[in-house]
Amino acid sequence: MGDLLDLLAVWMPRQRWYGTKGRDPRLSIVADWALDATDTRLLLVRDDAAAPAILYQVPVVVRAEGSVLPGSLIGAADEGRVWADATTDPAFTDLLYSWVTRGGAAGTPDDGLTAFALASPDGEAPAPRATARVLSGEQSNTSLIFRPDDAGLPVICKLFRQVHPGINPDVELQSALAAAGAAFVPAAIGEVRGSWVTPEGVPVSGSLAFAQEFFDGVEDAWRVALDAAAADDDFAARAHALGASVAGMHVSLSRAFPTREPDAEDRAAVVGAWERRLSIALAEVPALEPYADRIRAVYAAAATAPWPALQRVHGDLHLGQVLDTPRNGWVLLDFEGEPLRPIAERLQPDVAVRDVAGMLRSFDYVSGAVADDDGAAVRAWVIAAQQAFLDGYAETAGPQSTDDETLRAAFELDKAVYEAIYETRNRPDWVGIPLAAIGRLAPLE
Repeated sequence: MGDLLDLLAVWMPRQRWYGTKGRDPRLSIVADWALDATDTRLLLVRDDAAAPAILYQVPVVVRAEGSVLPGSLIGAADEGRVWADATTDPAFTDLLYSWVTRGGAAGTPDDGLTAFALASPDGEAPAPRATARVLSGEQSNTSLIFRPDDAGLPVICKLFRQVHPGINPDVELQSALAAAGAAFVPAAIGEVRGSWVTPEGVPVSGSLAFAQEFFDGVEDAWRVALDAAAADDDFAARAHALGASVAGMHVSLSRAFPTREPDAEDRAAVVGAWERRLSIALAEVPALEPYADRIRAVYAAAATAPWPALQRVHGDLHLGQVLDTPRNGWVLLDFEGEPLRPIAERLQPDVAVRDVAGMLRSFDYVSGAVADDDGAAVRAWVIAAQQAFLDGYAETAGPQSTDDETLRAAFELDKAVYEAIYETRNRPDWVGIPLAAIGRLAPLE
């Protein structure tokens, strides 16, 4: 496998899901499964260029030279054949579809790959066969849309590119909500788990793939909100319903998973994360420097304010994580949590207001994204939508859930600080949006 590792060291950094940009990969094979498809393997590849090391899932195939898509080509295998990314190869995608819709051993019974088929919505089952297409634009995973060849349920399957021991929160939380009958998440279709041995000799297992119902031809809430704001359409009822859906998610999660009262260590961990993020922002976004003391004052006030019980949360909620569906209304997606947070943090009970703050910040982005000569009118639209969202949330979760503006302001501010870092690194023209929010949340005296 040495030649393949050399090829992967060149190919992987060019992929959007590769997380260690700007460093030379230091790769090793942790697991290598020969699959029940011709010349198809599923690899777990460890990259020690990052600290801590990152474990990637890389399915590969060997195919005739000239027969693979250019973007899937990894490099030469042997005379007349090449290595390629298996996510665009029908042999692998057919096998993956069979795993998540039928379950069973995902290979041989003893090779450490197991699939689980889960319930289908309203008795509607996936089709026996489906055609796969890779969803473009994903940052950290690879998702495949399976459209049935005949009648049946469309399915989307997320292949986790970064793999961790334990069940992925996207699988854990969404499966629990779907099993409880929640209409605000897609139906869970199936999952794949693998078992491997760490370089330290510890046997572990973790989530490799998760399939769910696919809503075809729908738009996300970000696009719906943008169109409504641009047309100055009243969005209050839709925002109110979205708030109710988010609150319903929190209520359901608090029933499905343990909750606990926060202690001093919990508060210190959250405040410490705020401070670390602020330190990074001050180093990368010079325009934040005048606000540093005011930001820290908001954090200090929140640290001593009343906190609700900690519970499992979405962790990275924004309008782009919500679909507008004709059958279910608003549907929430992608429960993996914020990608920049360590996985251990994302698996812990958290403050539900983190999700509320994320959605409020997402609404605020509408005012910066809509091109309109009347900025005041768009700003008024955003304020009305935010208030309607909070009202809908409080009606379902209880008024006490949104009473503490001090804590909510700190989470909104932390999110805006994160956004300032992100925009400075990726979209400098947009950095004015979070900076304006910081000016409102931590105004200079």
